[in-house]
Amino acid sequence: MGWFVGWLNSFVQNTLTKNSIATPSRLKESGILSMNSRNLNYISRYNPRRLLPLVDDKLTTKRMAEKAGVDVPKLIGVIEYQSDIRKLKGILEPLEKFVIKPAKGSGGKGILVITGRDSDRYVKASGESLSFNAISRDVSNILGGLYSLGGKSDIAVIESLIVADPIFKDYSFEGVPDIRVIVFRGFPVMAMMRLATRKSDGKANLHQGAVGVGLDIATGNSLRSVQHDLPVSTHPDTGHNFSTLNVPHWHKILSLSAACYEMTNLGYLGVDLVLDKNLGPLILELNARPGLAIQIANGQGIKPRLQLIESLRKHDLPIEERVAFSQQHFGVATLSTLQRT
Repeated sequence: MGWFVGWLNSFVQNTLTKNSIATPSRLKESGILSMNSRNLNYISRYNPRRLLPLVDDKLTTKRMAEKAGVDVPKLIGVIEYQSDIRKLKGILEPLEKFVIKPAKGSGGKGILVITGRDSDRYVKASGESLSFNAISRDVSNILGGLYSLGGKSDIAVIESLIVADPIFKDYSFEGVPDIRVIVFRGFPVMAMMRLATRKSDGKANLHQGAVGVGLDIATGNSLRSVQHDLPVSTHPDTGHNFSTLNVPHWHKILSLSAACYEMTNLGYLGVDLVLDKNLGPLILELNARPGLAIQIANGQGIKPRLQLIESLRKHDLPIEERVAFSQQHFGVATLSTLQRT
């Protein structure tokens, strides 16, 4: 909650006050969706509690996506119990690169990204190397619920490391960039790319120091970029300028995101995707309580877009029609008009 207050204050100071003073009416005009409004008017209303386990457990999500024919990173192994840790060495022995994550984790906590081997040690994206015992302790912590929602016992999921599309090599430090799309009632409404930095330890997590880049929903072009809630124009490690960033496979990304509505029946959903060099867009995970920082990355409030979708007489449209509607109405060319309505 504290981080949201922090970035909201930053948004006010950096965006709304540059021409005049910040007032409640200016915040309303900007269409900012608050935490309370998100929880009461969208998550509670459109995400039935009985369906939340489908996305709160990454292993369940992965298996559900595979069943639906949606591409996801390859599942290598699962550690369910402390006694299973004895199997870990055999699972990791043939692997040069891999990811270990808690099935019920949130905010990127507990995710271990191994990008190489140095003799018997495992090398992280930051260059730091770990012993096998250190990795075993991390897996034990995952099983004990250190990173899970509510501190409940958890499962460690081992999956293949994405081979990042080289088109983003100048925009990210070591880690794989991911794309977050907010999908409301099956319509993709706002998107951003998250780019790893040295500070974020190769993880595309904004709270840990990754850069967030707002994306034009119509084209996949960059709109603005922020790190720690403050505007930046270049990557802090590579020095590359974000203004020329464009996400390829954009239409497929929007279509995959929209399809997650049919897959989960959740009305308000955060869809995280990655671009694999060989496989193209892959669904990484789904989130039934997506954060609100996407608004500051875009420099726009999301509420007018949600209200426009709610005002539609018909929502059960084919995926392609929903995507076309979003690209037509939420692109930068029409955004200013939407903000005034």
